[in-house]
Amino acid sequence: MTGGNRYIGLHLLQELVRRGHDVTVVNSHEADIPPEVGRIHCDRRVPGALVEALEPHRDDFDIVYDNTAYEVADLEPMVELFAGRIEHFVFTSSSAVYRRSFVQPMLETFRTHDAGDADARKAYGVGKVRCEEHLMGLFAAGGFPATVLRVAHTLGPMSPLASRDPIFFARLEAGRPILIPGEGFSFVHLIHVADVAALMASIAGNERAPGEIYNVAGREVTSIRGAVEMMARAVGVRPEVVNVPLDVARAQRTPLVHWGEGLVGGMIFSIDKALDHLEWTPRYGIEDGYRQSYEWFAAGGRDRYEFDFTADDAVLAELMAR
Repeated sequence: MTGGNRYIGLHLLQELVRRGHDVTVVNSHEADIPPEVGRIHCDRRVPGALVEALEPHRDDFDIVYDNTAYEVADLEPMVELFAGRIEHFVFTSSSAVYRRSFVQPMLETFRTHDAGDADARKAYGVGKVRCEEHLMGLFAAGGFPATVLRVAHTLGPMSPLASRDPIFFARLEAGRPILIPGEGFSFVHLIHVADVAALMASIAGNERAPGEIYNVAGREVTSIRGAVEMMARAVGVRPEVVNVPLDVARAQRTPLVHWGEGLVGGMIFSIDKALDHLEWTPRYGIEDGYRQSYEWFAAGGRDRYEFDFTADDAVLAELMAR
C-alpha cells in the first residue's frame, strides 16, 4: 500500500495487520507502524522513483492499495508495474468527484465533474475523476482489476490537517467563537476513519469488487451546526456559535469551515452498494467518532498542530464593523 504513515493509510495498515495480512508500505515518511510491516522508502513525486523502488518487488504482492494518487500520471507507473501480476488494485478516490444534485442520496451512477474542467476550485475532485476514468477504462479494455472508493468526509483520531477536527477542539478549549456559514443547516455526511479502513480491508479477496465504484460513508448524517455541537459535547463545553452571513462567508480567502457544504449545500451518499457487495457495515456513529477524536487530541494529539486564528479575528472584526 502507498501511504500508511498517517490517518486513512495508517488505520488501514493496522486493520490489515489485525486481519492477518502480510503488509508492505511504500512511502516517503516514517511512522509508528507495527514491526511486522515491511517498508519501502520512496517519494512518488520524484519522476521514476516509484518504478525504481517497486520494480524488484512487482511479483511480491496480491493486492495494491493506492492511497496517494491524485492524477493519472501518479497511476501510470503503478499500472505499468502491476498489470497482469496482481489480483486487485484499490484506488482511494473522494466524494469530491460528484457534481451537485437535486436528488439525494447520491448513487455511484450520478454525474461527476467533467474531466476537462479547469476550475481551480474543483482541481482535487477533477483530478480524482481523471484517475477513476483511467482505471475503469483499463478494466473495460483489458480487465485490470481496479476498484474505486469514493470516500466522504472523515472524522476520528490522527487528522492530517489542523483545519479539520483539531482546530474546532482548540477553539472550544480556548473559549473562542465558532464561526459557521449562515445558520449552519447544511448537512454533511461523515464517516469514522476506522470504518473507512474496515471497508478497504474487506475488499481483499472479494471477487465481486473489481471493476466497481463504491461510496464510502457512515450511516449517520448531521448538519454543520450539529457537528459543532457534538464536538463541543466531546470537549465538555457549550459552543459560542457565530452565524456569519453567507455573502461574508463566501468572500473569505480562508474558509470558515473545511466542509464546502457550508457554502453550497449538502450531499448524502448511498452506501447500499457497499453494504450489499462487501462484508462491511459502519461501526461508529458521529458523536462516538468526535468523542474518540477529542480523547486522542487531549491525550497529546494537539501537539502535532499549530493553530492560527488570525482569519477568525478578521471576520469577527468585519462583523463588528457592520
